[in-house]
Amino acid sequence: MKIDKRLVKSLTRCHDGAMRSGCVRPFSVLLLPALVVALGGCLGGGHALGAPGSIPVGQSSQTIQSGGARRTFNVYRPQGLPDAAPLVVMLHGGFGTGAQAERSYHWDNEADAGHFLVAYPDGLNRAWNAGTCCGEPQQVNADDVGFITAMVGAIEQQIPVDRARVYVTGMSNGAMMALRLGCQTDAFAAIAPVAGTLLTDCSQARPTSVLQIHGTADDRVPYNGGPGKAFGANGTPRVDGPSVESVATIWRGIDACGAPTSTTSGSVTTQTAGCADGRTVELISVAGAGHQWPGGEPSPLAERVAGIPAPSTALDATDTIWQFFAQNHR
Repeated sequence: MKIDKRLVKSLTRCHDGAMRSGCVRPFSVLLLPALVVALGGCLGGGHALGAPGSIPVGQSSQTIQSGGARRTFNVYRPQGLPDAAPLVVMLHGGFGTGAQAERSYHWDNEADAGHFLVAYPDGLNRAWNAGTCCGEPQQVNADDVGFITAMVGAIEQQIPVDRARVYVTGMSNGAMMALRLGCQTDAFAAIAPVAGTLLTDCSQARPTSVLQIHGTADDRVPYNGGPGKAFGANGTPRVDGPSVESVATIWRGIDACGAPTSTTSGSVTTQTAGCADGRTVELISVAGAGHQWPGGEPSPLAERVAGIPAPSTALDATDTIWQFFAQNHR
């Protein structure tokens, strides 16, 4: 399939960072909302560019066609992977990329210790259509749910994946996308949004374990809900969603959970609710932390352009999320 050069060019215009609302002019004619996947093998309409068993040890890049566009993602495969491996999908924040997320959040090191695969997909124009956010993907209603589920299937075509242990996490706009995936697919055994909120319909969601991590001083996606501060000086649209605790309440209802218990250690407060069929809904609040991935690498661009502080060191979000994932499966 021939790829429009304008699309390829537009995908490289912005910069890495934590959140995005819009930084490139629309190219809606290139991004149709319907999911169309066409490649050289057979995957229910979608294929990765690679034969079975072709994912090498270490870092690699892959491509599929989705929604009429060329979509890309990185995969990290550690040494000593089990025959049926868990898979973690890591969704970057707005302004970010899969490569940036791979650098910033230390999932490759976690995968080496935990023996699981990690996929780092790239959002269109460095953003995700998470419902009422964000940027070009939201404006043209890009089918990012279709892309990400097709990507998981494409990886399964190349390497055995344990379907009972497929997970998704994300930062900021990627966290909102992770929540949308939890609401609108049955592909993931657990989801773990960091610094995100729910911006899509979740009335038909199937039960799944959920871990939220959020700083109480987040001014971009406010802990208590409502409109957040605009990103950048150009007055781009603000995120406006429910409070973090309201999102946890929604998921406790979906998962038929009991009342949560709460513990505090230093600046970290953890609310945990046991749910039906062994599921868990957990909320970790980091007092005084802003819009960030705790324990991750600081983003000089985010600090300079958006005024976002360096990540808190009170919690290692990546290790915390993996320990949660490891305890939850279908």
